[in-house]
Amino acid sequence: MDLLADGFPFSKTALYGKHALVFGASKGIGAATAKMMAMAGADVTLCARNEDSLSELTQEIAQYSSGKISHYPIDLEKLSTIDEAIKTILENNGPVHILINNSGGPPGGPLLKNSVDDFHAPFTRHLHAAHQITKLLVPGMEAAGYGRIIQIISTSAKEPIPNLGLSNTLRGAMASWAKSLSRELHPCITINNVLPGFTDTDRLSSLADSINKKTGKSHAEIHDDWMNQVPIERLVDPLETAAAVTYLALPVAGAIRGVSLAVDGGRLRSI
Repeated sequence: MDLLADGFPFSKTALYGKHALVFGASKGIGAATAKMMAMAGADVTLCARNEDSLSELTQEIAQYSSGKISHYPIDLEKLSTIDEAIKTILENNGPVHILINNSGGPPGGPLLKNSVDDFHAPFTRHLHAAHQITKLLVPGMEAAGYGRIIQIISTSAKEPIPNLGLSNTLRGAMASWAKSLSRELHPCITINNVLPGFTDTDRLSSLADSINKKTGKSHAEIHDDWMNQVPIERLVDPLETAAAVTYLALPVAGAIRGVSLAVDGGRLRSI
């Protein structure tokens, strides 16, 4: 599947005049979201730790985008650097209308195997960084009369996934944080979560490696186990997830607020 080749699902001016700030943009769902929003006409600022990957992706997107595409390397675990980074982005690229909070997930394993210290880094780069960045950007969104805040989290926010105890805990916290904010933000700003399922990303490959080491199951067996849980019987393409994220960023999605939208091929059993 190639959503960009088979037919772009949005108008190429749908996000014209909007500035999207995408974290975790160097690969996976973050990179797919940056591509999709750029094709929808947005100015896009890509952020992640790996500057080489960001630079390469920026050049790729700039070849087909009508908007301004730039990047800024940032480590979300270094909270003391965030204020200055956001200030620089705003000065160079203008107000941010769309914020994508996204970062790499924590290692797998049973929850009781984790120490309290193990919670620090994942919660810092997800919940703490998202809160700090959101506080910095909300005044500008209010002034512009437009704001979209979207978290990329996980289906474990609704149904905990075995052997991902720390991740389950973190995703639930992110979902609850967003729901609480949905009752506080200005009417012109929406906040929502997108919950990826088994998606064809490096993150899923690393989880397969971890399961292989712990259980001895082959990667083929692990893949089959996953697909047996998914009615569409395949991995989700990151661009499919990015399409859902992009829709939530559109003006027409202004009435969607405080929801957690699963893009999981039907894996969740809950309503």
